[in-house]
Amino acid sequence: MTVSTQLFVVLISLLLVLPVVEAVEAGDAIALLLGVVLSITGICACLGVYARKRNGQI
Repeated sequence: MTVSTQLFVVLISLLLVLPVVEAVEAGDAIALLLGVVLSITGICACLGVYARKRNGQI
């Protein structure tokens, strides 16, 4: 599985689980999805910087 496929599966599973919980409003669901996406993006960015430093490109 590629990273984009895994991310797509995670997002779809979150979208399927969230409507079941009645306490979660639409705003909370959007905030959660944005947080997950931004966290994954940040982790990938940090890994990219680390890999470039390790290879001596920076």
